[in-house]
Amino acid sequence: MSSSELHAARAIVTCAGSIARQIDARAVMVYAAALPDLQELLEQVPPPIRLILIHAYGEAPPDPDDERVRHLEVPRVQLTRMDQIKMATVLGFSQRLLDGGDSFVALSGVAGKPVDTVMVMRVGAEYELFQTVGQPKIIEHVRRVVFQRVLSIALELANEGREGKPTGALFVIGSIRELRKYTEQHIINPFRGYLERERNILDDRMRNTVKEFASIDGAFIIKGNGVIVSAGTTLRPDIGGQDLPQGLGARHASAAAITASTRSIAITVSESTGAVRLWRRGRMITEIEKAPRAPLNSINA
Repeated sequence: MSSSELHAARAIVTCAGSIARQIDARAVMVYAAALPDLQELLEQVPPPIRLILIHAYGEAPPDPDDERVRHLEVPRVQLTRMDQIKMATVLGFSQRLLDGGDSFVALSGVAGKPVDTVMVMRVGAEYELFQTVGQPKIIEHVRRVVFQRVLSIALELANEGREGKPTGALFVIGSIRELRKYTEQHIINPFRGYLERERNILDDRMRNTVKEFASIDGAFIIKGNGVIVSAGTTLRPDIGGQDLPQGLGARHASAAAITASTRSIAITVSESTGAVRLWRRGRMITEIEKAPRAPLNSINA
């Protein structure tokens, strides 16, 4: 880190604190590895504004003795500045660190460098960020940790693919009683016959298994408690989705349609672009795009 980068990062931290105070922000969100001085930011952010420290899975986050600090774990994937914040916002919302309508200040930058960008956001105010305002709570019958795990696996698939090749996928999470009416199994279900505790997506051993089966055409059907019901499943919903963006194919149309027909959440991974999209009530509510290939220093923006 050069002295000029450090000087600029500290100026951005001061600016972020000032903005947060002036707009009465709910939180300041920042990637911990990109922060030049945590104590300096804490001094800039007075109560009741909380500080959300983002860190990748497996990293040891700083643990300041301050009740305002919250920790948010995110997948270790390569994303643009904006999509770093989108991912963190979705996960922060699912963990109730942010609520619909909350304003917050986000700090981000490029991989392996200190913060160089400050953004002011309002949850739900921008379509491309996260339009959950006016929607039912995202975890009404889906455990938050299950949603987080599925999103994490989807983002890893988007970045890693399978054996270095792009892989598309469709995950549907919800009540199996509702979903069963709209699904058909045209191939042998690889999860059939196993005990539920052996096929729960929260089991770390399932991570690679799911990635392997992602190459099968069709959807993963997952209960709200994390039990994987099936893979390679064909969806036959009653109605179509709304406002399907142009250029999206059958996988995305199915995600929109199944969430319009049931109280479910769908997550798609685009095979062509690596974009991860979240679907609810028949429409796309956020999109996280894969960043151009960069050094494997990942998200420490």
